[in-house]
Amino acid sequence: MNIGFIGLGNMGSGMARRLIDAGHTLTVYNRTRRRAEPFRALGIDVADTIRDAAAKADVLISMVADDQAVEEVVFPPGDALHALPSGAVHVSMSTVSVAMSRRLADAHHEGRQHYVGAPVFGRPEAAASGKLFVVAAGPDDQVRRCQPVFDAVGQKTFNVGSDAPAANVIKLAGNFMISAMIESLAESVALARKHEVDPHVLLDVLTGSLFSAPIYRTYGSILLEQKFDPPGFKLPLGMKDNTLVLEAAQAARVSMPVASLLHDHFVTALAMGLGESDWSAVARVTYRNAGL
Repeated sequence: MNIGFIGLGNMGSGMARRLIDAGHTLTVYNRTRRRAEPFRALGIDVADTIRDAAAKADVLISMVADDQAVEEVVFPPGDALHALPSGAVHVSMSTVSVAMSRRLADAHHEGRQHYVGAPVFGRPEAAASGKLFVVAAGPDDQVRRCQPVFDAVGQKTFNVGSDAPAANVIKLAGNFMISAMIESLAESVALARKHEVDPHVLLDVLTGSLFSAPIYRTYGSILLEQKFDPPGFKLPLGMKDNTLVLEAAQAARVSMPVASLLHDHFVTALAMGLGESDWSAVARVTYRNAGL
């Protein structure tokens, strides 16, 4: 399969390497050229422009930071929309707004192309090892067409229906729940510490009983040791996702008071100079509020 891959950041680079290992033919593009050079060393075609990456693609994958980056890829100045061949499919694997996903679906339909929303759950180490969870939505035949891509980067694909933005709703809901878990765990750790209870014991009990999910172990270790650097997912990206959740909630008239609290904590964390840290560093706001 000929794949154009746009976005070689912490997540995208690992995903692109998995696709190469699976035998797909890639043309890659990254705005910062140095991130693409390791792929040139592997003999992979590195495009000079987004249009070049899209021009011969059966499948165009975008894995970029936010709505603005997607806008610049698909519409001018990048203009992948007009370079992508008729009948090709654009797979947006980024975390973008529900409104942007709808706009992409409409634009590709008008361009006689296809569109699949396929955001992923997982940190960079999961991307590098092909252990992501893919949430895919779009025309069923196009989701099936892209299954070899999903199999290369993920351990499981969830097909959530024919309406592409549904995948983005689920992705935003999932990220909101992770951030709410980080907040509740940080508050619990603060409570334990203020009562002179070893937080490692707290985490051991909780992950060995009520909350045995891997995500509690992963973030629990990060929060206890305060290993927020180097980041797997930078704090401003966490705030971006929080903002998208609140926008989607407002559009649907859904009250999300926990998301609003988290928004305030993200703003405070940025004011504290934590913009280069992992998004879980928002826990430092909770620790500070507890006098720790």
